[in-house]
Formats: sequence, structure tokens, C-alpha cells
Amino acid sequence: MSRPDEIAANLDVVRHRIVAACVEAGRPEDDVSLVVVTKFFPASDVRLLAEMGVTDVGENRHQEAEAKAFECADLGLRWHFIGGLQSNKAAAVASYADVVESVDRPKLAGPLARGAQARGRDVDVLLQVSLDPPGADNRSGARPDDLADLARRVEEAGMLRLRGLMAVAPLGEDPDAAFARLADVRQSFLHDHPQATALSAGMSGDLEAAIRHGATHVRVGSAVLGERPTVQ
Repeated sequence: MSRPDEIAANLDVVRHRIVAACVEAGRPEDDVSLVVVTKFFPASDVRLLAEMGVTDVGENRHQEAEAKAFECADLGLRWHFIGGLQSNKAAAVASYADVVESVDRPKLAGPLARGAQARGRDVDVLLQVSLDPPGADNRSGARPDDLADLARRVEEAGMLRLRGLMAVAPLGEDPDAAFARLADVRQSFLHDHPQATALSAGMSGDLEAAIRHGATHVRVGSAVLGERPTVQ
């Protein structure tokens, strides 16, 4: 099978999974957006995805993301930065990312705002919330109790638009249980930030559970592009 045929077949399966999950959850079929994660895959794959109607792509390593966004600048894609973000790289990330999904501490707000200002465009921000139990150190993310202060810092920074929350289900836990907790966190968050309706949750293996609990965006890599290359 050719690479375009492989991607097209996989993309069709994932799109049908999203629609089926929306229907099961009693939501409109087009209620959830797909972000295809292109980490370690070449810019040529990004071009194929764009030809197939993909509008949002995700990257989680700054150097790779920056190079790929530059190479594919003519495609008009929305670039999501979804990886752990270092404060000394935040301004550079804001120079190409349209959405930064991994804001998990207040000191990122200032550099992101400076990068957005230098670019001359606002950057959409999602706050990454940790779903890990107390004491666990598996995934990044702010504690739910810290979201109010983090949101305030983002809103005060200027050039940043607070759009919602992002989370990853903890390793080894039933994603339904994790995303149920996320839904509770989101409900409380929306009370104070009613405009921040985006919820990025769910990946190749658990997107159905995320959609059941309100995800508006799912981040899918391997189910669309296949196993990541071993040489990186």
C-alpha cells in the first residue's frame, strides 16, 4: 500500500471512530475536532494530511515543530504545541504555534505573550491539568486547585486567549474514570471562565472515553500515521 493510501485508510477509520463516539454520547457528529500528531513523521506526511482535509496538526518537540511549521507554512494549518514546554523556549514556540495546549505553570505566560507580540498575533492557550493521584509523577499538568491562578496569569499577560483545558489520562488507569474526573474539573472551571469551552483529551487508544466525557478535541498520532519511526 502506498503512503497516501495508508494514511487515507487510517484517517477514514479514525474519523468514523470519532463520529460513532459522538453519536453514542448523544452529541452532534461534527462536535469533536481531530488534531493529528505528526511527531517524528516528515513534512511530506503533513502535506498528505492537508490534502486529505486535515486542518489541525500537533507537535511536542520545539525544534522539530518549528522546522516543520516553517516548511509547511503555505498549507494554512493550525499548529498545536502539545508537549512539555520550557520557559526559555516558550517565546519561540509562540512564534509559530497557533494553539499551545501544555501551559501548566504561571511563569510560561510572560514568555508566551512576548512571542505572540513579536509575531503580531494572539495565541490560543489551553491549561494542562494533571489527572494523576496525589504524589504521582507520571504526566505533566497543573493541579486542579492551581487552575484559577494559572488562568488569571494567562488572562493578564495579553496576546493570549484562554480557550480551555487539556489533559492526558494517567498511565495504567481506566481512562473513563480519569476523564470523568476531568469533566468535573472542567465544569467548575467553566463556571468562572465560560468562554473557555475547549477540552483537548483523548488519544489513539482512548478517544472514545474522552468524547463520552466532553472532549472537543482529540489528539491522534499512531492511529492515523502508524507506529512512529525508530530513527528519530
